[in-house]
Amino acid sequence: MASPLSDQNLPPVDAGHVPMTEEFGGFKRNMPAPGPLIVAMLLVGLAVGAGIYFLRYEPVASGAMGPAFAVDLPDHSTVLVTVQISVKNISKKPIFLKNVRVTVRTNRGEFSDDFAPVSDFERYFQAYPELRQHSTEGLKRDTRIAPGEQASGTVIVSFPLSKDAFDARQATTATVSFYDQKPIVIK
Repeated sequence: MASPLSDQNLPPVDAGHVPMTEEFGGFKRNMPAPGPLIVAMLLVGLAVGAGIYFLRYEPVASGAMGPAFAVDLPDHSTVLVTVQISVKNISKKPIFLKNVRVTVRTNRGEFSDDFAPVSDFERYFQAYPELRQHSTEGLKRDTRIAPGEQASGTVIVSFPLSKDAFDARQATTATVSFYDQKPIVIK
């Protein structure tokens, strides 16, 4: 005897009138099994987390800023400033100093300047001898700092401020940038 569900008991299928549930199926019918899907999602999440952890940015250097000393220029609206900067390479590769940008924040706003070349120091010292008393050897562009080593020196910058306004500054920061690396900010 034929089973009641055999093909003989089904009415003929009209291809033009297939029910939508049969044509497209349901969520259960079209989706993969939940077990492998959950495992795949966990593996992708683990891979992304590992990538974020192992490829995170690690600083290449640390730094310190020493005292800043300013002298008024004859017009009393600009100052020349010497700042002592130390940079230590904490990476495993040598780094090369590209620029030092010193920024001061006063009640009149923020002012920034890139450091002057060491070749100009003697000219500044002749014009303003008190600068020489507050400086050490100049920090040079393109200085190579080996892993674990430190470079220290003076940078000279100028700001459109009087000496009194500079001395009353609220904050001083130095942004030290390197070739092929992210800069560091020293406060």
